[in-house]
Amino acid sequence: MSDLPYSHMISIADLPPLGLHLKLEPDAATTAVLARHVGVLEAEGILATLHIVPQGKEGVHVSGRLRATVRQTCGVTLEPFDAPIDEEIDVHFAPAGTYKPSEEDEENGIDPPDEIVDGRIDVGALVCEFLALGVDPYPRKPGAVFEPPAEDPAALSPFSALSRLKDKE
Repeated sequence: MSDLPYSHMISIADLPPLGLHLKLEPDAATTAVLARHVGVLEAEGILATLHIVPQGKEGVHVSGRLRATVRQTCGVTLEPFDAPIDEEIDVHFAPAGTYKPSEEDEENGIDPPDEIVDGRIDVGALVCEFLALGVDPYPRKPGAVFEPPAEDPAALSPFSALSRLKDKE
């Protein structure tokens, strides 16, 4: 079990051969905890639509989309604003210890599959992960423009700092 605020376990043995379509919509209390977890003021409308398909003998492929709206603080104006999140989900799972990366995988920077633990995967953890990935770490409200303060050209001189020290004495 992880320390993430949202969990939804799927048993690999229970997956139908053609896969499983799943919609995850955390309740209001869980959404509030997820918002704190990813560092935003609020979150709403979190919806993950997933397709979970067995892959090979023991693997699983999860694809889909995560959509939400988060309220962030603008880094320029310090005003709150709503930002949409729309993240594509495409994750492969393999049993723990079975993945052996090839040289080609390492050269091309291909991510290793996530691990299947005790025959189950946590698609709720994917919601947490992709919600966090969708949050802009440097949020800027649409239309916000940073304007640096006007400076006196004389104040930019290295000697102006020395003259200010001299004036204090």
